[in-house]
Amino acid sequence: MQRISKISGALSGSYLQLCRRSLSRLAQTQPALVDDDAVLPKMPPFDYSPPPYTGPSAAEILKKRQEYLSPSLFHFYSNPLNLVDGKMQYLFDENGRRYLDAFGGIATVCCGHCHPDVVEAIVSQTQRLQHSTVLYLNHAIAEFAEALASKMPGDLKVVFFTNSGTEANELAMMIARLYTGFHDIISLRNAYHGNAAATMSATAQCNYKFNVVQTGVHHALNPDQYRGVFGSDGLKYAKDVQDLIDYGTCGNVAGFLAEAIQGVGGILELAPGYLAAVYGTIKKAGGLCIADEVQSGFARTGSHFWGFEAHGVVPDIVTMAKGIGNGVPIGAVVTTPEIAKVLTYRTYFNTFGGNPVSTASGLAVLRVIEKEKLQENAHVVGSYLKDRLTSLKEKHEIIGDVRGRGLMLGVELVTDRQLKTPAKVETLHVMDKMKEMGVLIGKGGFYGNVFRITPPLCFTKEDADFLVDVMDYTMSRM
Repeated sequence: MQRISKISGALSGSYLQLCRRSLSRLAQTQPALVDDDAVLPKMPPFDYSPPPYTGPSAAEILKKRQEYLSPSLFHFYSNPLNLVDGKMQYLFDENGRRYLDAFGGIATVCCGHCHPDVVEAIVSQTQRLQHSTVLYLNHAIAEFAEALASKMPGDLKVVFFTNSGTEANELAMMIARLYTGFHDIISLRNAYHGNAAATMSATAQCNYKFNVVQTGVHHALNPDQYRGVFGSDGLKYAKDVQDLIDYGTCGNVAGFLAEAIQGVGGILELAPGYLAAVYGTIKKAGGLCIADEVQSGFARTGSHFWGFEAHGVVPDIVTMAKGIGNGVPIGAVVTTPEIAKVLTYRTYFNTFGGNPVSTASGLAVLRVIEKEKLQENAHVVGSYLKDRLTSLKEKHEIIGDVRGRGLMLGVELVTDRQLKTPAKVETLHVMDKMKEMGVLIGKGGFYGNVFRITPPLCFTKEDADFLVDVMDYTMSRM
């Protein structure tokens, strides 16, 4: 058992001691079963050590949260983490312990935590001008809008900046209603588009909907390739949209709002052929097609810069947030010059939309994605990680499905593959154990039984190996 002392410090002291005691007992009773170097996965080396943390402890922060912050706030893990430092794909807690971040702040950190180019852009702009208003000219908002428009297909080149994805989707829905003159909008069951007035209507999970007036949105059958009634037949799901128009509206609609890959919904990629068919149906009904790229945009899917591009469609409006600023609060709506004119009929104004610091950050993010070829990396590493996770599915019966694209992947856990019974308790258990071993992942899906793997796009194959090995180790000991 001398080799145990060589095991990486990727585990917390208490958990490592527990593992050592367990291995020691196992080695005494069944020495042939113990290969110390193979048992505990080793985190890849990383040349960075955070400065000492001198702030309040996790317990003190939790106490203040409970006393002064909204009781609606919740946290992951039975023992919540106090994260105080970050560098690229890694995070550090109050004790300086390193974690592999495979969640990316909910698909938000795309370039990497505290990427030097992004930090430099933020600091430089903050030192010169932190805020003015769009009533004055400033180069930051204009340059970022131009760069963002260059990444869009077709005539999508007019940008409205917002503060979040919810706000972007709210604005997009209003624009669609104003432009078409119709009110009804169709979204998908299991979707999440935000938690304000209109977006809560478009969201279709009871967990995120309060008992307030929600009108004008119809929820179509979700083209779910894993649990859906038509499997991967996108055209059959698409017929439901026409039925909704025929039997639930005046025959015309304002628009259709959907993610190419449902994020909160459990990393569900829409069935092939679905979007193209539905876009055609919506156009015939006089509506606009809105692509929600809040989570799947900015090269995350690897194969394309935007999620909708994988479906061969061009929307009328695109919404985005999260990865656009690498953690800075910013969102955007991009549409055509013709559609954009509707906001000139009255006064539309946003105090913080297009803030100089936020837009400087966004421009830096675009430049980093291109300079460091992060879209290519998301494709290569994401494909490798998906293959490894798929292989893990063959080993562990609890894995019902592995899905997604690039570095937007989902692993659904079930207690029965035939019945697809959600493994809710087991999901929490595995998450907790993976955290103890140094890997942070998210969870989602209607039943809360899907691992959401959305790391920074600088994720490496070595990181992917560590993640899969830790998941394998944890599942093997359930």
